[in-house]
Amino acid sequence: MTTSSADVGQELEAPQGDPARAPGPDPALEKRRRRLARVLGLAALLAAAGLVAFGVTAKGKRGADAKAVMEARRSFTPTVRVVTAKESDAPRVVQLTGNIAAFESATIYARATGYIGERRVDIGSRVKKGDVLAVIAAPDLDQQLAQATATLQQQRAAVMQAKANADLGRITDQRTSQLVAKGWSSAQQGDTDRLTLEGRVAALAVAEANVAAQEAAVSRLQRLADYEHVVAPFDGVVTGRLIDVGSLVTADAASGTSLFTIARDDVLRVQVFVPQSASVGIADGDIADVSVAERPGRVFKGKVSRNAEALAPGTRTLLTEVDIENKDGALSPGMYSIVKLKARRPAPVFVVPSQAVIFDRGGMQVAVVKDDGALEMRKIGVALDNGATLDVEQGLKAGDRIVISPPANVANGMKVEVAPEA
Repeated sequence: MTTSSADVGQELEAPQGDPARAPGPDPALEKRRRRLARVLGLAALLAAAGLVAFGVTAKGKRGADAKAVMEARRSFTPTVRVVTAKESDAPRVVQLTGNIAAFESATIYARATGYIGERRVDIGSRVKKGDVLAVIAAPDLDQQLAQATATLQQQRAAVMQAKANADLGRITDQRTSQLVAKGWSSAQQGDTDRLTLEGRVAALAVAEANVAAQEAAVSRLQRLADYEHVVAPFDGVVTGRLIDVGSLVTADAASGTSLFTIARDDVLRVQVFVPQSASVGIADGDIADVSVAERPGRVFKGKVSRNAEALAPGTRTLLTEVDIENKDGALSPGMYSIVKLKARRPAPVFVVPSQAVIFDRGGMQVAVVKDDGALEMRKIGVALDNGATLDVEQGLKAGDRIVISPPANVANGMKVEVAPEA
């Protein structure tokens, strides 16, 4: 006989009458209640057993998966790319920034005091050596020169007069000396004429010295007068004009007036500061490539012409100059440039890509693939860091296969497979 849940509910909710008239417990109802309790308990037991079985099964599966992963990791052989170590003594390319300057540059000052009477050039004017740039009107200087020239003429005339007096004194002395010897003239007269001659000879020497001094003064004033014409000291271009017609200029050693600046630009100097690591590998006569961003696709060939022969104490760099031809005027003084030099290596090295270097608490190392496919960690000595590559001087030998971008878990004895080289 089957008892439905609705019947059980109806039985449980059956109204109770007066306690005095309530009937005793119904045996059938009690039996149905016990049967329902057993059914519910069995269902709960089955559910708990199912949950336990599911947990055990899931745990076992997870353990098996973890064991499989660990086993796969232990048995996994990564594929790596390698590069073969080769010893190189080829020069390394050094790229440096440079400043382009004129081969010759000069600021021209006034050497005569006066006013600018003419200005014949301006900024950008091309000039040749000896071309007149400006004319200074200096009337005071012209008057001084004229006066000095006249004084020189006077002193030259005085020399002629002193010379005539000396000649007359010499003749008189000769005659008197003959008369004194024959007794026709007194000895006192002889002494007088002799001393007169000596005085006149001395006066001639003074007059000649005055002429020499005055000639020097006239020459000095003439040179200053020549400076009234300001001329170009060399072929070049006028890069600065600091005066105009009518400007007052002063010829003073300390505070003289600057007139023009001129630069020679048919040949240019490129000044670069070579670091100490490359300075020993660069010498005068080496070829250099100069490039400028404003001249894309064009490389200007130059030559190392000179260097300072001593490193700057503050920067440990060597000032080096590269001369380049600029007859077409493609470059201008003051430009910023990139200079590529080839520096000789002091000793052969192994050039290693920076991606192959491992840096940890053990220092700088590389992973080398041995013949059996196992990795060997090698500690290296780096001579120079070039950025993309490193010059290695210790720790490698020719033919070593160096791993590029080694795995994160790289270790000694790790088995790897080498990818074929492209």
